[in-house]
Amino acid sequence: MINLERAKSYTKRFEGLRLKPYICPAGKLTIGYGHNLEDNGITEEIAVNMLDADLKSAEKEIRAKFTGYNKLNEARQFVLVDMTFNMGINKLLTFRKMFAALAKGEYPTAALEMKDSKWYRQVGNRGKILCEIMKSGEY
Repeated sequence: MINLERAKSYTKRFEGLRLKPYICPAGKLTIGYGHNLEDNGITEEIAVNMLDADLKSAEKEIRAKFTGYNKLNEARQFVLVDMTFNMGINKLLTFRKMFAALAKGEYPTAALEMKDSKWYRQVGNRGKILCEIMKSGEY
């Protein structure tokens, strides 16, 4: 068995780190330290780690932009985090009426404002579930 730490140090140096996908000299979509996405994809473990990082990032973004975030219960915080993850913070911030309703604690109204959007029409069952969670405060 090779010394994995030593091998990693050399391969890292040879490949270099690219945090965004790129096309390698062999014409393959690649990321990280030369990881060939086309032929190898990623593992479920890597996908879960990426999701963890993405959800933490989404929560950090919505917490920074919506001062009422900490006043919401966990289920309603989840709705905002999932929406941030799904569409990005800038798009979510266009839901002005939803945020106004949240600031007043008017959760059924906030859910109706979510429903009255292009996002809702695009995301199918996800939108229905998130609206219900926003309304009820339970998931």
